[in-house]
Amino acid sequence: MKLLKIKDVSALTSLARATIYKYIKEGVFPKQVNLGTNCVAWVESEVLEWIEEKIAQRDLQLAELSAA
Repeated sequence: MKLLKIKDVSALTSLARATIYKYIKEGVFPKQVNLGTNCVAWVESEVLEWIEEKIAQRDLQLAELSAA
């Protein structure tokens, strides 16, 4: 298991730090793990799963458009 810092999560998702925290608040992005005072990280597999879900949503929308 690998933990990612905010910089890595931002680079992996192409999302700004503020957007990541906004999505967490909205319940649509994996929550961070508290590692200590002022230190958080994200579980890499959870972030990658979130990305895969976004790709699957895109593919489903494209399939629906092609079928219409």
